[in-house]
Amino acid sequence: MTRNAKINTLLLLLVAALAVLPLALGLGDGKEEPFAGADAQAEAAITELKPDYEPWFSPLYEPPSGEVESALFALQAALGAGVLAYYFGVRKGRRQGAAAAAAPTPAETPATES
Repeated sequence: MTRNAKINTLLLLLVAALAVLPLALGLGDGKEEPFAGADAQAEAAITELKPDYEPWFSPLYEPPSGEVESALFALQAALGAGVLAYYFGVRKGRRQGAAAAAAPTPAETPATES
């Protein structure tokens, strides 16, 4: 196994552990929404500390349900991942193209006498 394969395997195991451990350890037990987002937690804290607080702004678009909101978030994440993958693919292609252009072709290499 190459060094890169070992690193990739280790990173994959780390990501899997980060996803599974909170569920396996029951870190969300006893809460109404165990894994609520930071926005919901901040809103709950503000409401608890200062019940008469009025927000400065209102959202431009309020999704009709939590499922639609999750779908839009997933779409945003997928588009971001696509842009990053395209960028890194172009960089790798350019690097490989530059390496291929710099490498001598068989016609340019001197023939060795046998």
